Amino acid sequence: MALLLCSDALIAGATSRPAPPQTRPAGARTSDKLSVTEHELSIEGQALRYRATTGYLPIKDESGRERANFFFIAYEKLPVAAPASRRITFVFNGGPGAAAVWLHLGALGPKRVALRNAQGDIPVPPYKLVSNPQTWLDLTDLVFIDPVGTGYSRPAAGESGQQFYGVREDVASVADFIRLYITRYERWLSPKFLAGESYGTARAAALSEFLLDRYGIALNGIVLISCVLNFQTIQLGDGNDLPCPLYLPTYAAIAWFHGKLSGDLQKDLEKTLHEVEQFASGEYAAALNKGSALGADEQKWIVDRLSRYTGLPGQLVARCNLRISPDTFRREILSDVRQIVGRYDGRIVGFDLHPIAGWVEYDPSLSGYLPAYSATFNDYVRRDLHYENDLPYEALTDRVHPWNFARGGARGNAGYLNVTEDLRSAMAKLPHLKVLVAAGYFDLATPYMSANYTVNHLDLSPALRANVVQTYYRGGHMLYHNQESLVKLKLDAKAFIENAVSGK
Repeated sequence: MALLLCSDALIAGATSRPAPPQTRPAGARTSDKLSVTEHELSIEGQALRYRATTGYLPIKDESGRERANFFFIAYEKLPVAAPASRRITFVFNGGPGAAAVWLHLGALGPKRVALRNAQGDIPVPPYKLVSNPQTWLDLTDLVFIDPVGTGYSRPAAGESGQQFYGVREDVASVADFIRLYITRYERWLSPKFLAGESYGTARAAALSEFLLDRYGIALNGIVLISCVLNFQTIQLGDGNDLPCPLYLPTYAAIAWFHGKLSGDLQKDLEKTLHEVEQFASGEYAAALNKGSALGADEQKWIVDRLSRYTGLPGQLVARCNLRISPDTFRREILSDVRQIVGRYDGRIVGFDLHPIAGWVEYDPSLSGYLPAYSATFNDYVRRDLHYENDLPYEALTDRVHPWNFARGGARGNAGYLNVTEDLRSAMAKLPHLKVLVAAGYFDLATPYMSANYTVNHLDLSPALRANVVQTYYRGGHMLYHNQESLVKLKLDAKAFIENAVSGK
């Protein structure tokens, strides 16, 4: 990660005040207990005024029975003479079990968590927020959605959470929220986007077709950050060697970051990754396909190449039968100094608590960020947005589990969730629909070559394939923790959104 974090000395801090009653957005109801405030942010010397609406949007069935209360925070650029003329983006994270706080206070919102340095290292308490000149609010209005069971969102009294905790259940409820929001706030004619991270990319892909078929809502674009649409590409197991070559370039990137590659491979990261990608999809994939028919000499050659590209000892690679799991890599790449590397970001390291037991107890690239996001959000929502709620804010929770990954007869590979056909179908039905796929090189949760594989297997016509843009960053799963990547993501999003609304 590079460049400097923006500080309050470099950009003017946002100011906030409760909005007067006449500025309450059309459609907002006092029974929803919404807090509406106005703020100002300086971006490159230009003042950006905006309104924040915070609170619940109750979801009801057609009989009027309340099913769930969706917590959301919506930002609208001011002044708004005609809301329908403004673009609007619905944003969520993944998990399942993650609230939207990660994209909200990490990248897209008007404030972001202050990290320790430009590389994005974990901050030390007391945590704080800083103004975010890389917010997308000057490009599009933003609605951050916490799916049921996350954040402050909860099933209504007497309603079972299991009707929301599953692939199709989740898509249906989030789609209902979006439909109701654009109805109440008169945004049916606005250019519409979805932005999701991690499992949120699977949600976005499935929503793209569901919104169209169920409610007649056509999207202009979808932003997929740290993408996973086909879970077979990331779940290594008996009978599934597909993830092995797809993880390999990420292993190489992390080994490169920690200086574990040979001199020639350390010189140029992108050049090295290109070489590893060619080997992974060529000789390595072919060797795995041979199984036990692989000859001894060929196996030794593959072992040597894997050792060269991962920084792991050849004996270990051979012992793994050429199939290196992410946990094995995390545990072994820095075992000489008794450290493990992060799953969400392989640049972040932590002390190995169980070097002899041989298992990884925690993720150093998550455990330190979680309290920073949780603390700053709980302070921000009360102090700046003037919203009160005594429920625990579930930034990352297991209360939504067990998650129903079954598709109810919908499309997907046996045993693996796969929503690529939902996206493919939506793109065929809406030839204007654009897709941005953003991936971090150091992400061991959703490796970037898995996203490449998924895009390459969408089976689109050349014209539709041209609607998919792929971008890469020197970051991890939360690629925006790297200041350089945060800036690049904003520039890439700006070009993408402009193109998606141009109709070209």
